[in-house]
Amino acid sequence: MNRILGIVFCFILSIAAFVPAAHADEWNQKTKLTFSTPVQVPGAVLPAGSYWFELAGGANRYIMQIFSDDWSKLYASTLTVSTSRGYSDSLPEVQLAERPNGQPDALVKMYYPGFQTGYEFVYHRREERELTRDAKLDVLADPNGVVSMTTIPGV
Repeated sequence: MNRILGIVFCFILSIAAFVPAAHADEWNQKTKLTFSTPVQVPGAVLPAGSYWFELAGGANRYIMQIFSDDWSKLYASTLTVSTSRGYSDSLPEVQLAERPNGQPDALVKMYYPGFQTGYEFVYHRREERELTRDAKLDVLADPNGVVSMTTIPGV
């Protein structure tokens, strides 16, 4: 009996060695971003600071939740739609719409590191029309998740 249990244990162990490690951050695409100026998201304006962006679990794969740096406050739960680009990058990337008249830049798209598919934030129709007219900036976060609004990568 011990021999059979030993064989079963070794078999399970050998299978586990070949299964790629699951990354919780890839599943929920948890990303910490730091903004040096206020940023608009659907339904809220985030003051300058650090935030956690995370996909909701279960069947809500297109609900992006935005939490404070210490996870104590939920700033927004917003609907997103899938978007894609022709390349992937090892750093998080966001697309911002430059807003006129002193309004905060608006977060339009977000890409998790290593993925070509990302998330486009869904705004109300009026805001969506305004955002489509605004200039867009594709901005890579640094390895610490800091989004520098003054640096536009050559992509």
